Amino acid sequence: MQSDNKTPVTRNLVCSDDAERLARRRMPRMMFDFVDGAAGSETAHRLNLSELEKIRLQPRVLVNVESRTMGKRFLGEDMGLPFGIAPMGMCNLTWPGADRMLAAAAVERQIPVGVSTAASTTIEDMAECSKGRAWFQLYVAQSIDTALEMTARARAAGYTTLMLTVDVPQISRRLRDHRNGFQVPFRLGVKQFIDFAVHPRWSISTLLAGTPSPANFTGGGPRRGFMRNEGRGKVDWAFLAQLRDAWDGNLIVKGVTFPEDAARIKKTGADAIYVSNHGGRQLDSAPPAIATLAPIRAAVGPDYPLIFDSGIRSGEDVIKALATGADFVMLGRPMLYAIGADGARGLSTLIDNIAEEVDTTLAQIGLKDIADVGSHCLYPRHEDTGSRKG
Repeated sequence: MQSDNKTPVTRNLVCSDDAERLARRRMPRMMFDFVDGAAGSETAHRLNLSELEKIRLQPRVLVNVESRTMGKRFLGEDMGLPFGIAPMGMCNLTWPGADRMLAAAAVERQIPVGVSTAASTTIEDMAECSKGRAWFQLYVAQSIDTALEMTARARAAGYTTLMLTVDVPQISRRLRDHRNGFQVPFRLGVKQFIDFAVHPRWSISTLLAGTPSPANFTGGGPRRGFMRNEGRGKVDWAFLAQLRDAWDGNLIVKGVTFPEDAARIKKTGADAIYVSNHGGRQLDSAPPAIATLAPIRAAVGPDYPLIFDSGIRSGEDVIKALATGADFVMLGRPMLYAIGADGARGLSTLIDNIAEEVDTTLAQIGLKDIADVGSHCLYPRHEDTGSRKG
C-alpha cells in the first residue's frame, strides 16, 4: 500500500532509476558500487537492461479489464504479486537493518524474500521475521558438509524452499570493488575512511548498529569465517542429486542460462529453475539473461516452473519476462537502491510503484489476470507456449 507519510526523498522516488540516483548520493561510494557493480567491464549487466528494453508488448483495445488480479499461486504458495525479492548477500551494507526491511516488505505483500548464505542476518532470524516468506539460497563454498549443515539449519528454522546457486564456481573480478578496496573481512584504509567521512549519516548509523558481517559463519574449526573469494567449484551433478535426496521441500536451481543444463536439471527432480546470469556479476561475456529464457522454456516444456531475474527494473519488465517464458520474477538491485535511498520507506515506495506498473501494463495489453500473460502478448506476436503451472 502507498504510504501517506512520505518524506521529500520518497516523493522523488518514482522509479528504479530514481532509487539508484538517490542511493548513489546517500551511500558511500564503496558500498554503492558493491551493490551496483558487475563483472569485468560490466557489459553483461548493461546488456541485461538493453535487451529487456528492446522487447515490445502488444497493446489491445476494447477489452473489459476491470478488477485486475496480480496475485497467483506458485510453488504451493499464494503470492500477492508476480514478483519477489532476489537473494543478495550482505544487504545490511546498504543500510543498517536492510535484511529486516526486506523481510517486512515480503510479509506485507505476500511475496518471497531470498535469504543468502552470505546474508548479514542469520538463517534463523530471517525465518522468524519473514513469517514463512523466506526462501534460503545455498552457496557451497567451505565444504559439502558445511553446505548440508546450512541446509539442515534452514529446514530446522522452518524454510520450505531452497535455492541452490550454481553459477558461481569462482567469484568474478568486479573491478569497482578492486578499485575501492572492498573486501570481506572489511579493512579500513585512508581511502575508505574519507569515503565514509563524507557520508556521515550512513557511517554513524552503521557504527551504532555494528559493522555488518556474514552472520551464518563463525570463526574457527570447520566453520571458519566467511571467505568471499573462496572457490565454489565443487558443486556438480552428483551434489545436486545428493541435495535432492537430503531436501524434502521445494528445490530451485538458480543461475541457469543454457537449455541443455535446464533440461537435465528438470530430470534430477528439481521443482523449479531460476533463469539468471547473476545480474551480470559473474561472467561479463555471458548472454543477456532474457535472451536465454525462451529457449529454456522450450527445453523444459510449458508447465515446468521457471523463475527469472537479471535486469528487471519496472513493472513492464516484469510483464515482459512473464510473456517471454517465466512464471515468476525476482528483483535484486532495485530493492537495495530503494533502501539506500530512504530505508524501509524507500523500499515500500518502490515496490508499490512497480506493482502499479504491473497492474497498468496488464490493462494496456488487455488482460485482467496475471496468470494469462503469455508469448501472445509480445510484439511481433508469437505463438503462446501454453499454460504454465500456477
